[in-house]
Amino acid sequence: MNIFVGSLPFSLKESELKEYFEEYGEVASVKIISDKFSGRSKGFGFIEMPNDDNAKKAIEELNGAEIDGRAIVVNKAEERKEGERRGGFSGGNRGGGGGGGGYNKGGNSGGGYNRGGSNDRRSGGGEGGYRSNY
Repeated sequence: MNIFVGSLPFSLKESELKEYFEEYGEVASVKIISDKFSGRSKGFGFIEMPNDDNAKKAIEELNGAEIDGRAIVVNKAEERKEGERRGGFSGGNRGGGGGGGGYNKGGNSGGGYNRGGSNDRRSGGGEGGYRSNY
């Protein structure tokens, strides 16, 4: 099973992350995603565990666990569907709203470099999760 792990401390190494999951069974692979330009961790990664029962137990017990003062997020990674792409450089408002674009400095419009307005995820749309194809 492929497992998503988020809210990781930026200083955490793959070998350290692997140790947390090995307490629950065999770990086939560990990948912390890093910025392709700076090489720094993006704070999330993926764990591959061949035994689904062990993976489910790890998800259950590690979701919300604290590592270096951060509560991590652990759940089953969703496979990215063929042809599915992440959004471009819209930035700013991740909730509902709509309209807008450009260099909006207020209000509740989406897109562009939105520097204000509602960032309430309940306003619609939601904030997509990370997918497993890295």
